[in-house]
Amino acid sequence: MTPLRQKMINDMKLRRFSSGTQRLYVHAVEDLAKYYNRSPDLISEEEVWEYLLYLQEEKKLKWSSCNCMAAGLNFFYKTTLRDQNIQFKIPKRKHTRTLPTIFSRADLIKLFDATDTLRDRMMLITAYSAGLRVSELTSLKPEHIESNRKLIRIEQGKGNKDRYTLLSDKLIKDLKVYWKRYHPKEYLFYPQGNPHKPLTRNRAWKIFNAAKNKAGLTRGRGIHSLRHSFATHLLEDGVDLYSIKTFLGHSSISTTMIYLRLTANRIKDIKSPFDMYESAVEAPHDQNN
Repeated sequence: MTPLRQKMINDMKLRRFSSGTQRLYVHAVEDLAKYYNRSPDLISEEEVWEYLLYLQEEKKLKWSSCNCMAAGLNFFYKTTLRDQNIQFKIPKRKHTRTLPTIFSRADLIKLFDATDTLRDRMMLITAYSAGLRVSELTSLKPEHIESNRKLIRIEQGKGNKDRYTLLSDKLIKDLKVYWKRYHPKEYLFYPQGNPHKPLTRNRAWKIFNAAKNKAGLTRGRGIHSLRHSFATHLLEDGVDLYSIKTFLGHSSISTTMIYLRLTANRIKDIKSPFDMYESAVEAPHDQNN
């Protein structure tokens, strides 16, 4: 590891950046250096802009991906190289926001039953049951499962925030079976033969996709769909938005409110104005009789 790379990592650690953010930012600088085949501190501001344009126009990366790369380069130049005059900011394009896809409860049974191992099954069930992000799922440790309080403790979730989320009675029973077979030590879900190392997020995605394909399910864009399904099903069961916001670890209620647009109960319980029209027409007729 070069001294410059180590300095950048140390700068991020001092600011308590998550490990995921550190990896993304290091990747941004590393990719820039590979593109020009030069050390990043020898690459000019104009060249960085040309690189960002290449990502957008040639590699066809989404705005969010380009913006993430720009953020990593911003940090490197402004903080690590201490050049406060540089600012890489990509204007946000107007785009239509798509609703997240969710699984029905019947779909979830098929998904869980399609897993190859008990570990894989319990991992997907835990993601849905507690509404976890994949990074939170792979970081879970045995001590985070607080059975007596029926809570799961999430340490340093998105935004470096700790929180608690739900631990269902059924999940407690299933985890006891899992415990007896796998004897997790440092991490709750770990690669075969290495209980001191967590599953990677990429491996968790592959497990989800394999089960989804085996179950013959077409909906669900990724393992994050389990988190969306958790929130939507809670809302359909009558749980209030502020509680769901807390379980999910959202910083703003406006983020949680998107699930209002996904709940089937809200739609089926609302009467069409035509139903009201029909009763209004019949009422005068009954009075004349």
